[in-house]
Amino acid sequence: MRTTSEPTLSATLSPRVGAPPAPPEPPAARRPGRAALRAAGLAASVLLLAAVAMLSIAVGAKQLPLTDVWQGLLYHDATEYAVVHHMRLPRTLLGLLAGSALGVAGAVMQALTRNPLADPGLLGINAGASAAVATGALLFGIGGVGGQVWFALLGAAAVTAAVYAVGGGRGATPARLALAGAALNATLYSYVSAVMLMDAASLERLRFWTVGSLASAEPSTVRTVAPFMAAGLLIALAVARPLNALALGDDAARALGARPALIRGTVIAAITLLCGAATAACGPIVFVGLLVPHLVRALTGPDLRWLLPYSAVLAPVLLLGADVLGRVLSRPGELQVGLVTAVAGGPLFLWLVLRGRVAHP
Repeated sequence: MRTTSEPTLSATLSPRVGAPPAPPEPPAARRPGRAALRAAGLAASVLLLAAVAMLSIAVGAKQLPLTDVWQGLLYHDATEYAVVHHMRLPRTLLGLLAGSALGVAGAVMQALTRNPLADPGLLGINAGASAAVATGALLFGIGGVGGQVWFALLGAAAVTAAVYAVGGGRGATPARLALAGAALNATLYSYVSAVMLMDAASLERLRFWTVGSLASAEPSTVRTVAPFMAAGLLIALAVARPLNALALGDDAARALGARPALIRGTVIAAITLLCGAATAACGPIVFVGLLVPHLVRALTGPDLRWLLPYSAVLAPVLLLGADVLGRVLSRPGELQVGLVTAVAGGPLFLWLVLRGRVAHP
């Protein structure tokens, strides 16, 4: 005998007409697990970065036993102290800073423009910084990072604004931004080449810098660019949440309490600081800002609150790894890191495209 409190089979399978749909299963139980997994992945990425940084200090054009490297790192009176502290350690620190700057700049550019091809190199921002540095070398004889950084920041800011304006401003489309960036990129690099060919002094100052290199890193170089890069990284991380809202569209962002114009201006300021300082110190390095966000997005999804920290950690892994590879392949000389990232980054990005791993930001 069936009691009236037990549901019938038809009632179980067919909800009552007019009854509200059953609410979806709350994702609260799933979110902590996903967040814990992302946090564990970020911790593993930090450990990987530490290992690559130690490898960058231990490996160089000149072979040194690990015991000598360790002694030179810890003791002031060690024989290899000058090699470690004045050459390899500044080079590693600069690679850490520049890699983080380029990776985060590429990620926020892709989010701001909604363009999966947005990159400091492809959109001409590195070319603008390079053109400004070449102008400073030609007109004022500037060759040190202390003077280059101001010209690079000015050039990066000018080209960022120009690409965004020519691409359509608030109504910019990925295609228009890519075309505007490609046109300015070709024009400005042609100008840099012309300056170097016409002026022997500029050629001598810039011939290694223009291909992208960490070889000239000094303690003063790191001290000069570190404040600009740190400021850019902090600004980018602070704007991650409102930039997530902006991805939904201006109207939706305003409904969530965001201010689209202020967000765009803040992101452009962060990009200028990051790209300008990195280019002034290392020269134009390509593919780091383009490739790393796509690799990271496959792990974290489009949420910038996770995407930016991962990019800040894994981009210097790529840059320092390429630098170590360039030193090992060309002993007793070395292959500039910009050449290594260009040669290795192109095929790797093409593989991502063919595998369908390039996602829209």
